[in-house]
Amino acid sequence: MPSLTVENYVKTIEQITTGQEGRPATTGQIAAALGVSPGTVTSMLKTLDAARLATHRPYEGVALTRAGRMLALRVIRRHRLIELFLLKTLDMSWDEVHDEAEHMEHAVSDLLVERIDAFLGRPEVDPHGDPIPRADAVSLSDPADGATRSLAECGEGNAFRLARVLDQSSDFLRYLTDCGLVLGTVGTVESNPDGAGLMRIRLGRTGLAIALDAADKLIVADA
Repeated sequence: MPSLTVENYVKTIEQITTGQEGRPATTGQIAAALGVSPGTVTSMLKTLDAARLATHRPYEGVALTRAGRMLALRVIRRHRLIELFLLKTLDMSWDEVHDEAEHMEHAVSDLLVERIDAFLGRPEVDPHGDPIPRADAVSLSDPADGATRSLAECGEGNAFRLARVLDQSSDFLRYLTDCGLVLGTVGTVESNPDGAGLMRIRLGRTGLAIALDAADKLIVADA
């Protein structure tokens, strides 16, 4: 059985490389994501390389092997299904489920994860709009509903539907909730930018100004 540390590393590497179109993850990126020193990361990458879970080339970065990616996707699948299960069955909010799932993802069995998946009706996305890998998947699926651009890329008059949130920190999710921006929210861009580093959107009868760096973390589909 892979250790908790190994699972955290391969999951982090998968998420970094996916976010940059498959380019290798650097030691610095991994260290920042996990909150550890670069030296600690370098030592662990040697272990992953020896176990054939990753290919590490000094000064170039690290990429997962097929075995490493399959392990990473198993962990990501557990995490996202647990998040959705906690939200659906225990009425936890989307800003609460991430930290709980971080602890639980290493403890649940594949059998329990399969039962959770079936119980939830084989969902495709988690509470933040991230795709849930299938049990036999070898890579994360691409968005199936056209949600490929950020809100910050939308122009005046564009109608949008919020499909995914990239920043899943509790503070940011609570901010979105207070603004009325939850998954599935439909709105229209009134101006982008408005001259002050902000864009203005309308949600029903409510107007809202949102910083462009925040809007860049919101993935939307055409409404």
